[in-house]
Amino acid sequence: MDILELVDRLEELFNESRAVPFTHSVIVDEDRMLDIIDQMRVTIPEEVKQAREVLNQRDRILARAKEEAQRTIQLAQEERKKIVQDHAIVHDAMAEAERIRAEAYAEAVAIRREADEYAMRTLQELSTRLEHLLAEANKGIQVLQRLSEEEVVPPKEEDAEIGDET
Repeated sequence: MDILELVDRLEELFNESRAVPFTHSVIVDEDRMLDIIDQMRVTIPEEVKQAREVLNQRDRILARAKEEAQRTIQLAQEERKKIVQDHAIVHDAMAEAERIRAEAYAEAVAIRREADEYAMRTLQELSTRLEHLLAEANKGIQVLQRLSEEEVVPPKEEDAEIGDET
């Protein structure tokens, strides 16, 4: 289950709760509240796991780009060695090898930049989700703390006797 769905369920539980007269407090179904909180505890690590998978995917993309760059460089070096044997085109071969190496490097840089941007966007989305969830959880905690701090004060015996005399 998605963390945002759980936040929506928590908000729905709050909205369905009965209001305590003359206060800003509500009575919440404890079992439903605890069930949602337990599901959040399970879901949040899943969201973090997804973020880790994104970072691992980024690392795999970078590793593949490096391997491809190394193969391209190796192919360029082998090509250069073959061309060096022919003295008439040595200069052209060295320039081509340098161009291929620069192109491979530029391609690796571009792939890394794209992977970094993808990871950044995904982590920012996760951060936003987690901040929203934390804010909602803090609101729930504050409501529950206010409820637990408020006490119903019974009337004093003096007040009851005054009312009986009239």
